[in-house]
Amino acid sequence: MSFRGRVLGFVEVILRVPPLFVIDEILKIGLFGITELSQHDLSNIEEKYAKIEKEFSNVTTNSDPYDPLVYRFIIMTVIRLVISTLGCIIAICMFILSTKHLMVVYMYLISVGLVIISYWTNVNTVNSALDIETFGNGTLNIINVLSLNLEQLLQHKVYLFNVVQNYFFQFLLAIIFTNIHLGPRNPWLQKILPVAFLIPSVLVVLPTPPFLLNHIPFIAALIPLALVKFVLCTSIIQIIQSIYTGYLQAKIFVANFGMSALVESEWLRLNVPEVLRTFWMLRVLEHTGIFFLSGYWEIEDENSPYFRLMKYLMVTGCDTLTAVLGITSIVSYICNYIGKFFQWILLTDDENDKNFGTVSAIVFYILALQTGLTGLEPEIRFVRLCRNFCLLFTALLHFTHNVVNPLLMSLSASHNPSLKKHLHALLVCGVLVMLPIILMYFLWKTQEPSTWLLAVTAFSIEVIVKVFVSLAIYSLFLLDARRETFWEKLDDYIYYIRAFGNTVEFCFGIFLFFNGAWILMFESGSAIRAAMMCIHAYFNIWCDAKSGWSVFMKRRTAVNKIESLPEANKEQLRLLDDVCAICYQEMQSAKITKCRHFFHGVCLRKWLYVQDRCPLCHEILHGIETDERKENNQQEAAAIVADDHNYDR
Repeated sequence: MSFRGRVLGFVEVILRVPPLFVIDEILKIGLFGITELSQHDLSNIEEKYAKIEKEFSNVTTNSDPYDPLVYRFIIMTVIRLVISTLGCIIAICMFILSTKHLMVVYMYLISVGLVIISYWTNVNTVNSALDIETFGNGTLNIINVLSLNLEQLLQHKVYLFNVVQNYFFQFLLAIIFTNIHLGPRNPWLQKILPVAFLIPSVLVVLPTPPFLLNHIPFIAALIPLALVKFVLCTSIIQIIQSIYTGYLQAKIFVANFGMSALVESEWLRLNVPEVLRTFWMLRVLEHTGIFFLSGYWEIEDENSPYFRLMKYLMVTGCDTLTAVLGITSIVSYICNYIGKFFQWILLTDDENDKNFGTVSAIVFYILALQTGLTGLEPEIRFVRLCRNFCLLFTALLHFTHNVVNPLLMSLSASHNPSLKKHLHALLVCGVLVMLPIILMYFLWKTQEPSTWLLAVTAFSIEVIVKVFVSLAIYSLFLLDARRETFWEKLDDYIYYIRAFGNTVEFCFGIFLFFNGAWILMFESGSAIRAAMMCIHAYFNIWCDAKSGWSVFMKRRTAVNKIESLPEANKEQLRLLDDVCAICYQEMQSAKITKCRHFFHGVCLRKWLYVQDRCPLCHEILHGIETDERKENNQQEAAAIVADDHNYDR
């Protein structure tokens, strides 16, 4: 991407950050509280509610149902909720606007802000002029200014500096407003606008009556304010048409491609991850300034000031849902590069392994919602956040194993001669074993036993077991590569090892379910945690159990079917002098099907996992025969093999 493209992309990201700050401030204050009631009012309301709750069991209450304080609280709560909700909706609508429309909105808001700033600075200048006792006598007037009466000017030098400063400031505001306002560009209007901004600064040095001077800032703001309102009134129809057009386009897109495609396209168009990262980093800079300006850096305690700063930023960096989204985007960005680092070590570039960041972000955000991170006290929130990072670390170990496991199987099964790739894969496996052990040792040394610690331990042991299962299968494949004959027991050994690993994983899934149930009932119950437990019970317990039982039944059925087929003797195999049609390996032993075809027993058993017909002629294989029938089939098969052998000769 060119430098110009990068700059434009960065500007577009910055333009979408302010709506997030608006939503963040609304969430920080709370949807039910834009303004604070007095402590006396709150205490009175709590007393009233305590009385009502105490007497509510008797259906009637002796407290006054028409108490104005209670009604005031209810009405203010409803008003705050409505205003906060409208603020969030407007901010979200601004966030999803196109860049062109977003620029128009910002130009309008800036023009409104310029009018307000101009008004308040003019009011301050006029008030400072009215506070001077000599103003009414005309001691400081335009004549003294034009004649450079130094005695009078130096007597009121502070006031004169404020007037000159306000003059230049109003001149700057006038230039900006004249160039960015969205109203009609009439030549006369463009000339009048700077005068409207500057006239209060001129009148304060003229012998203007105080009554008129008090109203001059408001009169001066009428022209630009009227222009701003005119723009808003004339744009309402266009705004409604734009909203309706966007709705129709989204509806057509969903009808053609589906809702998921719409969400994905909007996610890419809005560049949501980068916007969230920028928002969170700017938020961290804001809280860093607050930390230093509030004097927290100079507080002396047992902790280092750097640790206090880090703790403060982490606690304030996840106190709202938008802040949690921002830190989730940061986590996703970091985990994405961790995934690339492991890909670099493993010398692989598989596209399926590039979802490290996405999966990590989902896990972290679910943990934040599940633990109620935003509603906790600062100290408890910091501890909970550290625990969530530990759980995320164990999840990263699982993701890394999912990357290295197929690579190990591929290297061993394909007999890859690259020693470098083997060593790198084994190095990653060693890291996946050592890191959980170090983590468990540190946590059990420093933390008290708890349900969270048991969960981290279960995840860590599960990673270690999965790594050893992968290494065991990898070793079996390497041994098979060194054998010169077909290893029929290899499939059984692999099945038993994988069954052991899946059984351990299934047991840990059940343990984690009961651990979560204990947390839900006795520690920190929430609807999100209950929903996640239901999802875990369905996917990690029920579906795994169903899948494992299905595999076991298929294998047992296939074994029974294979055992019902006759075994080829050495003479038959010598006369056949052929390879297995499934694996193309030499046959030291074989099974004879009803259709008189020879296959390895283990290969035929794998084939029966898929379908119940002969790989060559597609005749049904599962018929169970008597001993007499088996003997006849063996004789017929031997005769066919002999005939084929004589024909070849």
